[in-house]
Amino acid sequence: MAKTVTLRLDQQSYERLKAAATADRRSLGNLIQTAALRYLEESSFTDEAETAEILSNKALLKRLAAGRAAAKRRRGSFVRGL
Repeated sequence: MAKTVTLRLDQQSYERLKAAATADRRSLGNLIQTAALRYLEESSFTDEAETAEILSNKALLKRLAAGRAAAKRRRGSFVRGL
C-alpha cells in the first residue's frame, strides 16, 4: 500500500527538483522516490557479487560473528569516525 510522506524543501531545492522532474516528464514525487531508492542501492548495500564474496569468506564471517557477540555484551574496542 502506498504511503504519503511530507517533505519540507527550501525554495531553491524545490525549484531544482521540480525542473528535473519536468525535464524527465515525471512527477516530483516519482523523481524523489527514484532518487532515494537509487541512493540506497548505490551507497548502503552490497551488490550480488560482493555479497557472494563476503558469504564465501568463512574467516570473515567468524570475525563478524565474534564482533557482533562482543558488541551485544558491550565488550571490545570500538573505533569512532573522524
